[in-house]
Amino acid sequence: MKLTAPSKADTALLPPFPGLPLERILVPSTAAEFAAATADILAAGAVGFDTEAKPTFAPGEVSSGPHVVQFALRDKAYIFQLHWPDCRACLVQVLESEQVRKVGFGLEQDRGQLHARLDVTLRAVMDLNQVFRKQGYGSSMGVRAAVGVVLRQRFHKSKKTTTSNWAQPTLTPTQLLYAANDAYAALKVFEAL
Repeated sequence: MKLTAPSKADTALLPPFPGLPLERILVPSTAAEFAAATADILAAGAVGFDTEAKPTFAPGEVSSGPHVVQFALRDKAYIFQLHWPDCRACLVQVLESEQVRKVGFGLEQDRGQLHARLDVTLRAVMDLNQVFRKQGYGSSMGVRAAVGVVLRQRFHKSKKTTTSNWAQPTLTPTQLLYAANDAYAALKVFEAL
């Protein structure tokens, strides 16, 4: 039997997903902060994972992203901005590690962009869309629908924030909350499964 993901209207009726607050979202910018974040992520066992890129609007325009890579742990999230000089080595270490499972939704595009930008091979990655496909759902579940099905909560995704400039040097509080909670929701769905 083929299952269908709930619509936005269906999930709108559910109680809100309690995401991470701003004070639990960390944005490393120094070598010491990246090293500490890397150690914390590698020790977590499993983390929510996603990327963000400055959108492209012109036909034929190629993305220079990702510009942001986010990792969510049980009680906090780390937002890695690739413009920081000390980011790359730590990011590659986490992404290529078999020590920590990185879970998210629709990770094929992320995989390609990360390989193109960092020449990195993602390891220990779980795309939750594939898990839901095996359960009988259509081709792409997505975080909003998965939070509705598994956690019985409403996960709000703002198109305005999704298509904002993720390459800017300082992200807005709205961007930080969006990026962190996209990864955090994936981790919470994974834990519930």
